[in-house]
Amino acid sequence: MSQPFELESFFPFLLSRLSNRVSAGISETYAARYQLKVSEWRLICLIGCYPGVSAGEVATRGELDKVAVSRSVATLIGRGLIEREFDEVDRRRSMLRLSDAGQAILDDIAPAANAYSEALLAALNNRDRKSLARCLDQLWQRARQLEADATES
Repeated sequence: MSQPFELESFFPFLLSRLSNRVSAGISETYAARYQLKVSEWRLICLIGCYPGVSAGEVATRGELDKVAVSRSVATLIGRGLIEREFDEVDRRRSMLRLSDAGQAILDDIAPAANAYSEALLAALNNRDRKSLARCLDQLWQRARQLEADATES
C-alpha cells in the first residue's frame, strides 16, 4: 500500500506557498500606488538590473512563462514604463530598457522591497541566511538538472 500524499510536507507546495506569501507582502508596497501586478514588478526589476535584455532573456533569467512575459512587456510599453529598441543587425531581436518613469518606480519601490526582504530574513541568523542561500542555489541547480534529464529521455 502506498503512503498517502502529504501536501503540508510536500516541498514544492511549501516553496510555492512561501513565494506567494512573500510576493503578496512585497506587492503591498507598489500595487495600489502604481497599479502594478506581481508579474509586471518582476519585469521592471529584471529589466532594471539587465538593461538591453530581450523578452526571451527576461523569461529565462526570471524562470518566467514566455507568453506571460510578452503580455507584461506589452502592458508596460503601453504604460510608458519600458522602452523597446530593435537590434540594428538583427531586427527580430528587441532590447528592453526602463523608461525614466519605469526607473523612477524601481527607485521608489526598491528600498521598501529590500526592507521587506530584510524583515523577513531577520528570522534567521547570518549563518542560517548563508546556508539558506546555498541550499536554494543547490536546489535550483538540481531542478535544472532534473529538467535536462527529463528532456533527454
